[in-house]
Amino acid sequence: MSAPLRWMAVALGLAWALPNTIAGLAVGFAALAFGARARLRADDYAIAFDRVPWGPGGALTLGNVILHTGDSLDRDCATYAHRAGLCEQPRVRLADHERAHVLQYMVLGPLFLPLYFLCGGIGVGNRFERAADRYALSGRGWWPWPEPPTDGGVV
Repeated sequence: MSAPLRWMAVALGLAWALPNTIAGLAVGFAALAFGARARLRADDYAIAFDRVPWGPGGALTLGNVILHTGDSLDRDCATYAHRAGLCEQPRVRLADHERAHVLQYMVLGPLFLPLYFLCGGIGVGNRFERAADRYALSGRGWWPWPEPPTDGGVV
């Protein structure tokens, strides 16, 4: 894809994800008052808020905003399949997993959340989460449809 077409696709994706991004920014800016830290993650097409004091731990993506309870997205984490005891996959970089969700939002925009919850919400059974883990493992396959067959435990 040429640079101008790529730029236009990114701009359209950012605009399409904007309703969810605004919700993420509202939570992120509120978290700043409680010690959170904001960073632009240009390679991830996102603004990340680290040290968000709410939630059970981990990260949540809303549009082009990643809300993270830890110090940095640049750390390893277990995949959903590994945590469910379904395979012995290696750990993945959390930033790569969340980047897949950012890309999913940029394509699906306001349809992302309804589709995500129709697919089962947070957990290994959700095709969005499996696709994000697949992308974090291989750098490919962030789109949840169609789901490719597994090969030796890679979801």
